Amino acid sequence: MLKIGCHLTSAKGYAHMAQEALSIGANVFQFFTRNPRGGSVKPMDWDDARAMGEIMQKNGMGAPLAHAPYTMNPCAAREELRDFALQSMTEDLRRLEAIQGAMYNFHPGSHVGQGSDAGASLIAQLLTQLLSQDFHTTILLETMAGKGSEMGGTFEELAEIIARTQGGERLGVCLDTCHVSDAGYDIVGDLDGVLTHFDKVLGLARLKAVHLNDSKNPSGSHKDRHACLGEGEIGLDALARIVNHPALRELPFYLETPNELPGYAREIALMKRLYDEKA
Repeated sequence: MLKIGCHLTSAKGYAHMAQEALSIGANVFQFFTRNPRGGSVKPMDWDDARAMGEIMQKNGMGAPLAHAPYTMNPCAAREELRDFALQSMTEDLRRLEAIQGAMYNFHPGSHVGQGSDAGASLIAQLLTQLLSQDFHTTILLETMAGKGSEMGGTFEELAEIIARTQGGERLGVCLDTCHVSDAGYDIVGDLDGVLTHFDKVLGLARLKAVHLNDSKNPSGSHKDRHACLGEGEIGLDALARIVNHPALRELPFYLETPNELPGYAREIALMKRLYDEKA
């Protein structure tokens, strides 16, 4: 069975998200842990989190993916910004202890002119501090499009961060199809080659989730502009090959396309039709 869902808002609570996911045919979902453009967070409702877990278990749903806010920069030049990232991620992981099986995804950040080596070192220092604590949630670094001084635009940068992090066995990767295409990886014409390279550099065992998005820009553009499935430069045929690829088909797929709920429902139904249950 294809594990597929989309990004939902947690404004109405955890249990509401699970019910909303089910209402559009999803069996996984993603949500922001806090204000994605700020950092504020509502008080934790532990009963609501447990209710969500019960709904997910009853309906055989897969792992929810919690997404850190965009405002965090673990490799910022300013210490106070790195401290904010550490504090926010620590609090997020503490709250996610209430959600069994959840994964936590974050953008590695921007080295803002310090260089990728310094950026990797700072991110690894933050992750080492997080992983020294007694949290059970798997932390995922997201593949990025490589805009400007953005970290994570190559598999090698992600591998360097993981290699420098103590406790790295608790780290994984979330592959974003729009991002890797925009970064210059040819997932349309050479998906096998891209995944072979990923395996060589990072190891496919590290790959825990996929953000399934089309791209408004051609491969190598370094733009990061998501498109609805089949309406961008990646195209529906390539996206169908991705969800059916032997190395990927058992992973959870999370849509981040520019949609409201009805659009997400259509895309979920579409990818389910294109998924070969017999493969």
